[in-house]
Formats: sequence, C-alpha cells, structure tokens
Amino acid sequence: MTNIKDGKVLKLYITLNDENKTRLPSQTVEVDSNGIKGDKFYAKDSQRSILITSLESYDMAKENNIEIETGVLGENILIDINPYGLKSGDQIQIGDVVLEITQNCTLCKGLTTINSKLPKLLKNDRGIFAKVINNATSIKVEDKVKILNH
Repeated sequence: MTNIKDGKVLKLYITLNDENKTRLPSQTVEVDSNGIKGDKFYAKDSQRSILITSLESYDMAKENNIEIETGVLGENILIDINPYGLKSGDQIQIGDVVLEITQNCTLCKGLTTINSKLPKLLKNDRGIFAKVINNATSIKVEDKVKILNH
C-alpha cells in the first residue's frame, strides 16, 4: 500500500435513537470502547461502533451528479484523507484516540432512498468501521488524523 498522508477531522456526527434517526453535527464527541457516547449504535456492536468516511466519498457522488450533504452516508467521523485501503487490524489515530479498523462498511439499502445509483457507486468507498482501543475520551473537529500502521 502506498503511504497515506496525514489528515484531519472535518466533521463529527451523532445519530440519535429517536424515530427520525436525527443526525446531529458536533464539534466534539465523547468516545470509549463501546463507541460514541450518545449515538444510537453505542454499545451495540464493537465491530461496527464508529463509522469513518472520507470526503472522497462525497466527491465521487458529486462527480456522478449526485449532490448530497455531508452526514447522509451515516458517518460519525468525516476526514479529509482516504482510509479505505486500510485492513482489519490496522490502526488510525485521531487526536489522542487510537482506533482499530474492524471492517469495511457494508452497503445499506437506505442509500437507495438518497439516489438509486449511490450503493453501486460507493460499494467499496462508503466508509470503514473502527473501535476505540486506548483510554482517550474525545475526538474534536480539526483533530489530526494519522495512520499508525498498515
């Protein structure tokens, strides 16, 4: 794999456990080994606790004439580098938080409600799931992103 440059956090989101699945942008999210505190997926599945998406996913959509707002892909963390080549077990540091990649994000039928072309377009480029593996407690917008090993 080629060397991935360091990046930064562009946006953070929490999905509420309400009937509308409200997505709230946030400047800071609190994290632990169960995921993002306050998120509807908190403590549900450690292999899918935090979704990281690259700005490149939104750029791909735009290049295919699909205009979507950031956050609609379901990400918790939007970053400005592409981490999709990372494999399960690779580590990424965001601020003081060390995350371990657990799996690629699977396709979601919900994407077809946004645009019928989106699932096929973003098949391997929607995001990656990660879990917290250290004792750091928060991630902030503008935090540095560093690939630790791959």
